[in-house]
Amino acid sequence: MKQIILALGFGLAVSSFAQWGGGNFGGGFGGEQSGNGKIEYSEKFANVNYVGDGQVYHTLDVYLPKEQKDSYPLVIHTYGSAWSMNNSKGSADLNTICAAYLKAGYAVATPNHRSASDAKYPAQLHDLKAVVRFMRGNAAKYKIDTSFIAMSGFSSGGHLSSLVATTCGLEEGKSGSVTVDLVGSLGDFTSFSSCIDAATLWSPPTDIYTMNPIENFMGPGTYEGAFIGVEREGNKDKWMVASSPYYASEDDPPVILFHGTSDQIVNKEQSKELYDSLKAHNVVTELVSVQGGSHGGSEMYVAANLDKAVAFLDKAREAKAARVPDVESDDTDSTLVLGKSRLWNAKESYCVYSLNGMFVAKAPSFDGLRLNPGSYYVVATTPEGARRAFGYVKR
Repeated sequence: MKQIILALGFGLAVSSFAQWGGGNFGGGFGGEQSGNGKIEYSEKFANVNYVGDGQVYHTLDVYLPKEQKDSYPLVIHTYGSAWSMNNSKGSADLNTICAAYLKAGYAVATPNHRSASDAKYPAQLHDLKAVVRFMRGNAAKYKIDTSFIAMSGFSSGGHLSSLVATTCGLEEGKSGSVTVDLVGSLGDFTSFSSCIDAATLWSPPTDIYTMNPIENFMGPGTYEGAFIGVEREGNKDKWMVASSPYYASEDDPPVILFHGTSDQIVNKEQSKELYDSLKAHNVVTELVSVQGGSHGGSEMYVAANLDKAVAFLDKAREAKAARVPDVESDDTDSTLVLGKSRLWNAKESYCVYSLNGMFVAKAPSFDGLRLNPGSYYVVATTPEGARRAFGYVKR
């Protein structure tokens, strides 16, 4: 009897995670793949290595919308796998979430990343940040409008995407005696920004220290423990530096979260925790509670939810465009001003990027006189790690 119960439990775990869909066995834990339609695109770039190391786990696919244009805003969508798969980009919710983005005019990139058995955290975060930089560095080749790049992800892919969204401008994550590199140095485009402009998260773990543990049916311990490299007991700091609510700050991009009230894998409080942290920092955010929604179930991907995700991205694009300031020089003072507030602050350090994400300068004080005329995106950081971002124009 015990063997039968164990077998049933294993089967339920697999069915809960692995929505294979369409006979595609290259993925796993990847959410609903079949959807109500089929992904439509004008062009696909397959198996592009975004690091240049020839590894399958560092490849991505790029899809361009059916309506052909000179360039497209971009959404990078990452599959769910409990951090345990390194080649599931072909099962990255293609016929549901990705199809909706493409139909709305967004280019879509679906990357692979290293699994927990390949490397421990923060390797997976380094992978996704390398993807952002790669897409910026190859914007012309893939027809990407780099003025708007968003992250999207299901389950563990949503967790990694939430970290990309909340760690812009931070080089290190610290908790207690633990310090991790949040940026990495992968690929040929390290001079480009890995910051993003919005995120759509589907059933994501966010604070893995507080979430209900997911027992690893492929090995001992939990999936979270395999991802971090140690189990939770006695290792709070190592788990905290992998939790996005811990990094929430006022300059984070807009974030929308979708979570089912009947999610049997990732408890619904996970999305609420990140939502509350973002709200506390006055970040534009929205939480969509899907009544009866299960983890990766078809009820999560009804047209109303997909439309809401697209509308959120559209609004974020409009808001970013509106934030580019109209800055004028003061004839009696060569320092440029934004509205009525000076940009220089002796208590902040500054990273300056062009609007296409190219790194321009880093300095302990902001000096607009050193910049060439043009439009810029600036991330200011205090010694305590508090960050703010703003647009800047020099005439």
